[in-house]
Amino acid sequence: MSSYRTALAVPEFRAIFAAHVVSMAGAVTANFALTVLVYSRTGSALLSSLVFTLVLAPHLIAGTLLSALIDRLPPRRLLVGCNLLSAALVTVISLSGGLPVAAVLALAFALGLIEPVFSGARAATLPEVLPGEAYVPGRSLMRLVVQGAQMGGFALGGLLMTAFAPRVMLLINAGCFLFSAVLLRFGTRKRALDRDPDATRPTSLLRDSLSGLSAVMKVPAVRRILLLGWAVPALGVVPEALAVPYTDGLGAGTTAAGLLLTAIPLGTMTGEVLTNWLVPEDRQIRMIGPAALLVFAPMVLFALRPGLVTAVVVLFVCGLGFSTQLGQDRLLLQVVPEALRGRTLSLQMAGLMFWQGLGFAAGGALAEAFAPHIVVCAAAVTGLLAVVLLLRGTLFRAEQPGPRNEEGLVRG
Repeated sequence: MSSYRTALAVPEFRAIFAAHVVSMAGAVTANFALTVLVYSRTGSALLSSLVFTLVLAPHLIAGTLLSALIDRLPPRRLLVGCNLLSAALVTVISLSGGLPVAAVLALAFALGLIEPVFSGARAATLPEVLPGEAYVPGRSLMRLVVQGAQMGGFALGGLLMTAFAPRVMLLINAGCFLFSAVLLRFGTRKRALDRDPDATRPTSLLRDSLSGLSAVMKVPAVRRILLLGWAVPALGVVPEALAVPYTDGLGAGTTAAGLLLTAIPLGTMTGEVLTNWLVPEDRQIRMIGPAALLVFAPMVLFALRPGLVTAVVVLFVCGLGFSTQLGQDRLLLQVVPEALRGRTLSLQMAGLMFWQGLGFAAGGALAEAFAPHIVVCAAAVTGLLAVVLLLRGTLFRAEQPGPRNEEGLVRG
């Protein structure tokens, strides 16, 4: 059975993991500082909230239209270059005190365009850095960092803001990007491109990216795994999107909202760690369907408008279901064609961020017309239907000899 120790035993992965921790810590606190900076200059809640929108929205754009960069530039050069460019943009924001707010938001959008290219290149590199059984624990560790940042990052940002001005926080973030670049430059080895960058490809980056997207989505098994991996988080974040109005309706304060916001990430971290330690690899693939259903089945209880303690417990259990991602990681490597691996992993990351952002927006919009607990319940029912439809007629399990259907999945 694979473990986190297996992944961390690889020196190159330790450098990638350390760079990820540093850049995530800097990015979360910088986003908080940027929000405060925009609000202090405009007094507009709408403009300050646009910071997060402009950081998340470009993921699908860059992840699809710029994905060909992964096949055109050596991985280490692309990763280091993205970090250096991010550091430069953040430095410009921090040092340009008279920069118009519109320009600040435009630079935030540019930062959002860089992140999916960086994440896609890193995801495409991991299977080479972590071959065999070390890959899935490594991916899990990267996700745990994100979940940990989600739970503690904003609290850390708020604490640091009591000691530092927003511009200083942004300079710290630029330093984090530079440190991450150094770790990747000297901690990972140089890798050549998998193919000749001038061989049989369109001259246009846009055409190359779109043709790669089309090739990935034309593989039925890959398409189904990607759709499942996007649908579950997109609908599963609705309770987080409505945590504040839900607790307000219960007559509770912001502390209660914070408890709701941490319940799913805490359940996700617990589920990933326990599943990776206790569940054999082939069973992790068999668990994809049941775990995905676990995300939404308890959430139906929101129809009863549960109190705070019950709601926190329900959402913690829902978070355990996100361990479905471990099996999806394993299955995706089995079914994706080698030539499309980099594009597929880039698209997976970009789509995940985009659809989660859309889930937040959709939940908030529906809560303008319906009570929050009704919206959460509707998201749960929709999620259950989506999982059943995407898994219909197939049993996700490890590769083994046997008759296959037209989608490359073993019939159950």
